[in-house]
Amino acid sequence: MAYKNIAPAASRREVEMLCPDPETGLTAEQAAYRGSCGWSNHADDGVLRSDKEIILHNCLTFFNFVFLVLAVVLAVSGSSVKNMTFLVIVVINTVIGCVQEIRAKRAVEKLTLVAAQTMKTVRDGQVVSVRSDELVRDDIVLFGPGDQICADGMVRTGELQVNESLVTGEADAILKQPGDELKSGSFVISGRARAQLTRVGNDAFAAKLSLEAKADPHATKSEMMRSLDKLIRVVGFALIPIGVILFWQEFVILKQGLTGSAEATVAALVGMIPEGLYLLTSIAMAASALKLTKQRVLVQDMNCIETLARVDVLCVDKTGTITEPHMEVENIIPLTGDPPEYLESALNALYSGQEPDNDTAKALSEMFCGETDWNCIRRIPFNSQAKWSGAVFEGHGAFLTGAPEFILGSRYEELCQQIEPWSATGYRVLLTAAYDAEPIPGALREEAIRPLALLLLTNRIRPEAPDTFRYFAEQGVAIKVISGDNPATVSDVARRAGIIDAENYIDAQTLETEAEFLEAVQTCTVFGRVTPDKKRELIRALRKQGHTVAMTGDGVNDVLAMREANCGIAMASGAQAASQVAQLVLLDSDFSAMPGIVGEGRRVINNIQRAATLFLVKNIFSLSLSIISFLTNWPYPMVPLHLSVISALTIGVPSFFLAMEPNYERVSGHFLRGVLRRAFPGGLTNVFVVLMAQAFMDTFHITMDQTSTICASILGIVGLLVLFQVCKPFDFFRKLIWWAMAAGLVVCFTLLGAFLELRAGDPATLLIMATLLIMTPTVFFAIQRVFDWGDKIYARFLQWRKRRHADL
Repeated sequence: MAYKNIAPAASRREVEMLCPDPETGLTAEQAAYRGSCGWSNHADDGVLRSDKEIILHNCLTFFNFVFLVLAVVLAVSGSSVKNMTFLVIVVINTVIGCVQEIRAKRAVEKLTLVAAQTMKTVRDGQVVSVRSDELVRDDIVLFGPGDQICADGMVRTGELQVNESLVTGEADAILKQPGDELKSGSFVISGRARAQLTRVGNDAFAAKLSLEAKADPHATKSEMMRSLDKLIRVVGFALIPIGVILFWQEFVILKQGLTGSAEATVAALVGMIPEGLYLLTSIAMAASALKLTKQRVLVQDMNCIETLARVDVLCVDKTGTITEPHMEVENIIPLTGDPPEYLESALNALYSGQEPDNDTAKALSEMFCGETDWNCIRRIPFNSQAKWSGAVFEGHGAFLTGAPEFILGSRYEELCQQIEPWSATGYRVLLTAAYDAEPIPGALREEAIRPLALLLLTNRIRPEAPDTFRYFAEQGVAIKVISGDNPATVSDVARRAGIIDAENYIDAQTLETEAEFLEAVQTCTVFGRVTPDKKRELIRALRKQGHTVAMTGDGVNDVLAMREANCGIAMASGAQAASQVAQLVLLDSDFSAMPGIVGEGRRVINNIQRAATLFLVKNIFSLSLSIISFLTNWPYPMVPLHLSVISALTIGVPSFFLAMEPNYERVSGHFLRGVLRRAFPGGLTNVFVVLMAQAFMDTFHITMDQTSTICASILGIVGLLVLFQVCKPFDFFRKLIWWAMAAGLVVCFTLLGAFLELRAGDPATLLIMATLLIMTPTVFFAIQRVFDWGDKIYARFLQWRKRRHADL
C-alpha cells in the first residue's frame, strides 16, 4: 500500500520502536501507522524536481533577471518597444524548457515505478513484496544475494556476507550475524537473513551521504555542463563592469544621449549573453531522456547521456549479455569409480529444495531436484571471491561445487587435460568434490579435496549479439569481455558472438600489479576468472589510459566495476544492487538496445556542440567589440532590435532544428575548447568587418542608423557562413534550414526593413555596405584557414611531445 500525506522528518510523530518476531513481522495496522507518522523509507533524494520547482528553476535564472533589468533600462530611457523583442525570445525559450522538462520528468517517473526496487517483507506472518520506499521502521525484511540494503537495520536471524564498499570504500566482504548492524547502500554477496529496519528514509546512512554529496551542485555534473557553468560564470562576472563602463563612455564621453547610450549598452550586453545555450542543452538532455524512456531505458543520471557519446570501450559480462541468462546442465562426467547413486545423492543434497543464489545455482537446482535424506548441518553460500559453494552433511562430510581452478588450487594440473577441452568449446565447467575437513572460503586444504565429477553447463548466445557487436566494431568502440568463467570458455563464446580479437584472452588470476593490468587491457580482449575486485582494477586501468568506459552487468559481482566505470548499465532482470548503482537500467534486459542508446547519446551531444558554435559566435563578437569600444572613440554600433532578429535567424531557429538531427559520430575532445575553436573564426570575422564599417562611418560621415544597418547585415552574412560550416555535410533537411534562414534575412532587410528600422540610406552607403558584404566571406575563410594551420601545428607539437616523452 502507498502511504498518503507522509509526514516530513521534521514533523514526525514519535513511535515506540518494537522488536517484532522475525517470523511474523509487523501487522498491517502497525505498518500503516508508522507510514502515516512519517517513519517510511521514502527519502528526499532530489533527483527529480517537482513541476513547480522546474518552472521556478527555468524562470528565476540570473540571465532572465538581467534581461528584465535591461528591458526596464530601455523603457526608462524612452527606447522603442521593438528593442525589447529579446524578451519574447526569452519567454519562448523558458516556456519550451518548462514543457519539455516536465514531460521528460513524468515519463521518467512512470518508468521509475516500473523499475522500483521491491523487497520481500514479513507482515502478518506472510512474506509479501513491498516497494523499498514503502517500507517502514521495524519492518522485517528478507535479504539474499544481489539485494541492496535499502535502509539501516539489524540482522535478526540468518547470516550474510555484505560488501560495504559503495558507502565506506572498504571492498572486503563482511560477515553479518544476528545482532550485527546493516548499513543502507551496501549489498549482499551471499547468504540469507531476516533483518529489522532501524533507520529509514533520510535518517538512513546512505541517504545522509547522498544529501551531503548533493550539497555540492557541481559534484556530479558532466564535463559539458561544467564547461557551460564556467562560461556562464565568466560572462556573469563580466556583464556588470562592462555594462557600466560602456554606458559611461556612450553617455559621458561620446554624448550619445540617454536613449542612444542605453540602446548601445543593452545591445552589447544582450550579445554577450548565451541566453539560449544552457536552456537548449537542458532541453536536449531532457528530450533524450524522454526518447530513451520510450525504449524502456531508465535514465537514473542525466549526465550519462554525455558519457555515452564519448564511450570508446564497452565492457560486458558473458552471462546475460553475450549469452542468455538461463543456463542448463548438459552433461556430468564422473571422475571416480563411486556408484552413480552416490554422486546423485550428493548433488541432490546440495541443491534440492534450496533457493538458488544465481543462474548457475538455479540450473543445478532444476537438474538435481530429487528427494534426499541427508541432514545438512551447515551451508557455505557461493562467494564471488572464492568461486565455490558447499555444504556439510551429518555422516557424509563436506561437499563443494565451483570453479575447478579455485577449488583445486595447485592441484588443477591433475585435471587440466580433462577440463580444458570442454572449456575450449564454450562449456562452463564446474567441479564437484568431497572435502575431508571443515570448508573455509579462501583457506581450503588441497590434500583434503577428492574430485567427484565435472558438471558441464551451457547457455545459448543471444540471437541479436553478433549484430550488436558488429555495430560497435563499425563505430570504433572496443569490446572487452570480463567474466568469472574460464578464459578459454569465454573466448570461445566471444568468438562465436563475433567479437573482434576474441582469441586474445588472459586468466585474470595471473594479474597482480598495476603494470600488469595496464598491459593486459592493451593487448587482451577477453578476461577470465575475474573476481569483483579485479573487474574494478581492469576498469581503472582502462580509464587511466584515457578511455571512456561503459560497463554492462546484471550481477552483484559487477557492482564494483559498474561503479568504477564512466557509465554503468544494468539489466533489470539481474541483481537489485546492480540496478541501484547503474546510471542506465535496461528494463527489458535487452542488450540489443545498446546501439540505440549509444547512438542517442552521440546524437544529442554532437548537436549541442553544433548549436553551441552558433551561440558563441555572437558572444565572442559582442565581448570583443565592447572591449575595443573602450579603446576608441567609436560608439557601439548595434541596437537590441537588430541583434535579436539576426540572432533568431542565424542562431535560435536553426539550432532548435539542428538539435533534433541524427548525428552518430563518437564525441571526443574537450567540449568548450572545441566549441570555441569552431566559433572564433566567425566571431573574429564579425569584429574585423564591423570595425571596418565603423572606420567608414568615421571617414565618410555615415549616420549611426545607417552604420547599425550595415553592421546588422554583416552579422547576418557571417551568421549564414557559420551556419553553412555547421550544416556540413549537407542533406536535404540542412539545405532547407540554410536557405530558409537566408530567405528570412532577405525578407527582413527588404519587406520588413522599415518596421525593423533597417535603413541603408543613399546609394553611396549602399555601395559601402555591398563592398563590406562581398569581402566578408573572404575574411571569414582566411581566418578559418589560419585556425586550420594552427590546428596542424598544435597536432605536430603534441606528436613531438609524445615521442619525446616515450624516448625519456
